[in-house]
Amino acid sequence: MARLIDGKQLSAQVLDTVATEVQQLKAEHSVTPALAVVLVGDDPASHVYVRNKVRSAGNAGIRSIEHRLDADTDQQTLNALIDNLNNDPDVHGILVQLPLPAQLDEDQIIAAIHPDKDVDGFHPLNVGALASGQSGLVPCTPLGSMIMLQQVHDDLSGKHAVVIGRSNIVGKPMAALLLQANCTVSVVHSRTRNIEALCRQADIVVAAVGRAELVKADWIKPGATVIDVGINAVEVEGKRKLKGDVDFAAVEPLAGAITPVPGGVGPMTIACLMKNTLTAARRQLSAGDTDKSNPAVAVGQS
Repeated sequence: MARLIDGKQLSAQVLDTVATEVQQLKAEHSVTPALAVVLVGDDPASHVYVRNKVRSAGNAGIRSIEHRLDADTDQQTLNALIDNLNNDPDVHGILVQLPLPAQLDEDQIIAAIHPDKDVDGFHPLNVGALASGQSGLVPCTPLGSMIMLQQVHDDLSGKHAVVIGRSNIVGKPMAALLLQANCTVSVVHSRTRNIEALCRQADIVVAAVGRAELVKADWIKPGATVIDVGINAVEVEGKRKLKGDVDFAAVEPLAGAITPVPGGVGPMTIACLMKNTLTAARRQLSAGDTDKSNPAVAVGQS
């Protein structure tokens, strides 16, 4: 049977480290990292995610500030809130919970967050920094997935990694991180031919496509490490259950190591959000009292 990569246990270790370093920051600089969470509308899943993030922030000693807005909030109102948070020196991280209601432009909101406070790692400047190997805030799910991989492999150099999915949130940044770790990386997606054969060549498979149990046993090379990012709600015998993108029961006997769903990548994503908030606070402290106007937004906007 495969080694189970326990996301709950590993995320607790990450959060313990963050909590210790938060206390050091408080003691040495009288600074408490603060995360502003913006929730627009009444999406039930978003409320659960925000509640979990706020709870984890408290456990790590990070101050959380919640802004809950009505579902009919307009773009101007949300932009104004983001601008205020950008210019608040006591706020170190800003997270706008996605998805947003249809009348709001998600790309515009992501670009409006100052890159230094973009703890989701979605801002174009942070995306560019990751792609070019420069320092920036890294998206939480790929960052958590890399930490999990490093629990299994002391050195990823030279390994063949296949990333299933090319989203801006997981697939593309995951591929960039694997490249930085000197992996040979293939990104496969809905238009890829012979996807099963490509996956069977991989030492590492990262599934991030959002289709329940898409990845079967015959997709996996014996001994491969499998990171299952997918979280899909499905009906099983009249009950709602969470399934990953990987057919866990079929793949576990074949794989060398595998993440479960739930209890795998999900907890690591939240832990890495706290890690990013601490990183953002440190960088802002090092930068000193600088202008927090967003350079990526200031050009070309009225």
